[in-house]
This record gives sequence, C-alpha cells and structure tokens, in this order.
Amino acid sequence: MLRNTLNQALLHTSAKPFLWLLCLTPLASLVGQLLLNTLGPNPAEALIRSTGDWALRALCVALAVTPLRLFSGLTGLARMRRLLGLFAFFYALLHAVSYAGLDMEWKWASIWGDVLQRPFVLAGLLAMVVLLLLALTSPKAMLKAMGAPRWQRLHRTVYVAAWLAVLHFYWMRLGKNNLTEVFYYGFILFLLISTRIYFYWRKNSPIKLFNSNK
Repeated sequence: MLRNTLNQALLHTSAKPFLWLLCLTPLASLVGQLLLNTLGPNPAEALIRSTGDWALRALCVALAVTPLRLFSGLTGLARMRRLLGLFAFFYALLHAVSYAGLDMEWKWASIWGDVLQRPFVLAGLLAMVVLLLLALTSPKAMLKAMGAPRWQRLHRTVYVAAWLAVLHFYWMRLGKNNLTEVFYYGFILFLLISTRIYFYWRKNSPIKLFNSNK
C-alpha cells in the first residue's frame, strides 16, 4: 500500500517541478548568502568549495536512484535519474566556472598550468569532461541516434566521473590533512557500485538460469 502511494507520488505531474525546486535550493542559498555578504571572509573560496560539494552530492544521489529502485520496487524513481544527473553536471559546471573566473580570473595560460602542475585539478577536469559528454547525450534523441547499447556503454562512465570527482576531492583535502568527508563519499560510492554489481550478478547468475530451466 505504501509502495503504491509513493509510486503514485513519484509519477505525479508535480513530482519533477518539486525536484527542480529541491535541487535549486542550494544555489538559491548560495546566491542569498552572496547578496547578504555572509559567505565568510573569502566568498570566492566558499563558492568554489560549496558548488563542488553539491556537485558530488548530486552525483551520489543520481547514482543511488537505480539501487533504491531495485531494493524498494519504486519504479517511479527511474524518471528522476536523468534530472538528478543533469543537476550534478550543473553544479559541477558552476564549480568549474567559479574556479576559472573567481580563482584564476579567466587567465587560460594559468589555468592550463594549474592543470599540468596540480593532479587534483586534472582529476576535476577529467570528471567534468565525462559529465559534459553525458549531459550532451542525455536527450532521448541522442539515445535513438547512438543506439541503446552504445548509449548505455557511454553512460556507464558516470562511475568513472564519480571516482575522478572523489579523487579530485581527496587530492585537494590531502594537503589540508582533512580526509574525513572524502572517506564518506568514497564509502558511499563503493556501496552504490557494489549494489549494482550484486543486482547484475543476481540477474545473470548461472544458478538462477539453472533453476529457471527446471
């Protein structure tokens, strides 16, 4: 009964607008703090850090959709996955723009030198490139143009982007000797990938196939 109620709520026409509002709340909060000058002594650093944090959080939530759907049977969750993934890209883009504009003042030679000299910047750039490719190919028209198998192979690289984002976060925090949050994100990502592997194994298990032929 509860499952049916939740599924109906997820399939309701107001579910996606509500998700839009929910996902835009962090941005509204940051803009409000910026206007009220309450971002702290270094607003630029606060914006860069906060947008990066929300990009990683949104990415983890997007990756959690399928495991949650498989565990709970809430099929309506599937329609939220694409939007959550696009918001992960959106906050990652804000993070990159904040870094390039506020920290590096759009000096492309300095940015390129930063990429070559600091591994955490390179990892962040690679994650951003993967997320950009996934965002550009997310429309249904691209799925039809590419074909389902090729499209699915490309979109599985979201896990590569996630690990690169965690690596980016790890290298950034390593210099500050503050790795607690990094381990949290790494553990969450490990659980999500393990869950996907488990359901894939259960679906394709030889034991299951043997029993189904009885």
